[in-house]
Amino acid sequence: MKSIQAVKDELGKYKNAEKAEFLPRYFKAAPGGYGEGDQFIGVTVPLQRKVARKYYREVSLDDIEILLKESVHEYRLTALFLLVLKYEKAKDEEEQRAIVDLYLNNIPYINNWDLVDSSADKILGPYFLEREKDLLYAFARSDHLWKQRIAIITTFYFIRNGQYNDTFNIARILLQHKHDLIHKAVGWMLRETGNRDLAAELSFLKEHYREMPRTMLRYAIEKFDEGLRQQFLKGEV
Repeated sequence: MKSIQAVKDELGKYKNAEKAEFLPRYFKAAPGGYGEGDQFIGVTVPLQRKVARKYYREVSLDDIEILLKESVHEYRLTALFLLVLKYEKAKDEEEQRAIVDLYLNNIPYINNWDLVDSSADKILGPYFLEREKDLLYAFARSDHLWKQRIAIITTFYFIRNGQYNDTFNIARILLQHKHDLIHKAVGWMLRETGNRDLAAELSFLKEHYREMPRTMLRYAIEKFDEGLRQQFLKGEV
């Protein structure tokens, strides 16, 4: 508990009232928004990472889990930065599994896009790279927004390791999703695939781009040459 308080106190040194007033709008924390109920103290991400690097050796997984259940958004994000560092330094599979279990058991608190994007590919990605991925497909098929985003973002690690099939398969599951947070995430992962294997992305897009939400397509083709980008936007491919 002392370690948790030390982390909170350190974050408190960097709080910014003006930023704290802006962030609820940015993260849709008003009633009815996807981040409803979140509280903010206005600490920037680089400073949160700095605090995590300072304390990750001394905080326990129990400490991190308590911090992850806090209502303050920056506390939860810092908890995830701590967890990522713990995973990176884990000595064996048993430690890795404990971290993955903590992550999966606390998804209700990993409930905004930045929390997912800062952690899923860095913890679940390496853990599931060479394991069965049924859980990720179950997440993708669920009706849970953050599980669905976790499923597609986790594949970023697979992409970086030259494995694209799971990205494409999960993208197909999410192709008709209603929420723009999923449109953006899927489009982003398709773009990252294309950055490494353009032919693979093009093959997927040619099959599916006409049925994609516009935002998903725009994200997926953002780095294309302008001529090819316009062809996709106009349905001429």
